[in-house]
Amino acid sequence: MADHNALPLVILAEKFAALPGIGMRTAQRLAYHVMSMDEESVKDFAQALLSAKKDVRCCPCCQNLTERELCPICSDDERDHSVICVVESPKDVSAFERTREFGGVYHVLHGLLSPMDGITPDKLRVKELLSRIAEGGVEEVIMATNPTVEGDATAMYVAGLLKPMGVKVSRLAFGLPVGGVLEYADEVTLYKALENRNDM
Repeated sequence: MADHNALPLVILAEKFAALPGIGMRTAQRLAYHVMSMDEESVKDFAQALLSAKKDVRCCPCCQNLTERELCPICSDDERDHSVICVVESPKDVSAFERTREFGGVYHVLHGLLSPMDGITPDKLRVKELLSRIAEGGVEEVIMATNPTVEGDATAMYVAGLLKPMGVKVSRLAFGLPVGGVLEYADEVTLYKALENRNDM
């Protein structure tokens, strides 16, 4: 923001810009919007931020974010606790839940292996997953990390640890999106679509 802006407004915009997916232009719009809000609304907004940070923690079982002792999915007896879907972040749990198709439970790693960025296995919630498997009752673990170099490396690493424990380890199928056009698909996507084909 230009020098003619008040310093607190500049700092506020910089804080918004530090959030993922927020550029400086959007950050400035948000900062100006906050200035147009009444004081009570600003206090409510600030309180919501503080409450989320203070009251939300990781579920001791699946590592998803919750404000309860045990998250609603882990405490649901209707869920199939013998199938665990391993995901990178809590956002991925929300994505799966929107489909209303998965009836198992989850495990959130809170990241992917990336030695270049200093993210090593000890920085992920892998030990917690291994403890869950060791308790027994788990028949299948679905590796649902993104089809990226880091996602594939993480899936391979975790699968290597799980296989000796006698559980089935599967990977999400990747390929053409619904409604996609073949001529616009890249070679890797087409290869994955062929590799992961299903019987009809």
